[in-house]
Amino acid sequence: MTLRSAATVSIIGLTCKAFLNSGLCKISVNGLQHLAQALENAHREHDRGIVTISNHISTLDDPVTWGILPVKYYLRSSRFTRWTLGASDIMFTNRVFSSFFRHGQVLETFRGKGIYQPAVENAIEKLNQGCWVHLFGEGKVNQPDTYQKDENGLATLPRFKWGVGRILSSTAHPPIVIPMWITGFDKLMPEGRAFPFKYFPRIGARLSVTFGGPLPLDHIQSIQNRVSSGRQPEETQIELDARMRTEITTAVHQAILDLGRRVSGPSLANL
Repeated sequence: MTLRSAATVSIIGLTCKAFLNSGLCKISVNGLQHLAQALENAHREHDRGIVTISNHISTLDDPVTWGILPVKYYLRSSRFTRWTLGASDIMFTNRVFSSFFRHGQVLETFRGKGIYQPAVENAIEKLNQGCWVHLFGEGKVNQPDTYQKDENGLATLPRFKWGVGRILSSTAHPPIVIPMWITGFDKLMPEGRAFPFKYFPRIGARLSVTFGGPLPLDHIQSIQNRVSSGRQPEETQIELDARMRTEITTAVHQAILDLGRRVSGPSLANL
């Protein structure tokens, strides 16, 4: 981590922590020990990375969510603060923004350029170095009042991007995968407000951040093995890889959705 990057990450983290502690909102945190244990896990010395994956309900989800971290993590190496993917057309629109977000450990991602673009490759490389990468599987903000219902009438997350499966299946060692569920950030920063209010958080929002237990370390590998063993004679390697990514992405999507229903109830009605 360069000095400029360390300063950027520390300032952002401490600012978000100050906001969460200011009384302007209320926040509850559950299961943080799962992330802390992963960050301190000895497996990281062997370059096993960490992936956290959550729903994405406002433009403030990142970085405000990470204001819950202990201060010591902001002041240590970049292995203890998240890397994430950020949209080029939102975060990298000018020289000042580009410099800020790059030093804030955001990988510039181009919508529509697929799962083999540099941002995805860089995320895989970070994981191979034992770093922590956070993914918003939906790839964009979807506030809960826009969620569709499944065949049982229950609200469900939009599908995750296939890049999730590509990242998780392409690392040298299976990463530690921790599902997350956040609530209330859509009330803190609702979509669709008029200028200039859309740039300011609402006071009094009730926020929550929940970390689920990590998926079994062999979870991704077991899906890969199952898909490979079921390969059809006429199936090409490209088709097999695509099916593998789809199944991994679907399994992770279900894990986050299951966590959300445990947090907010089966219908997600409390979001």
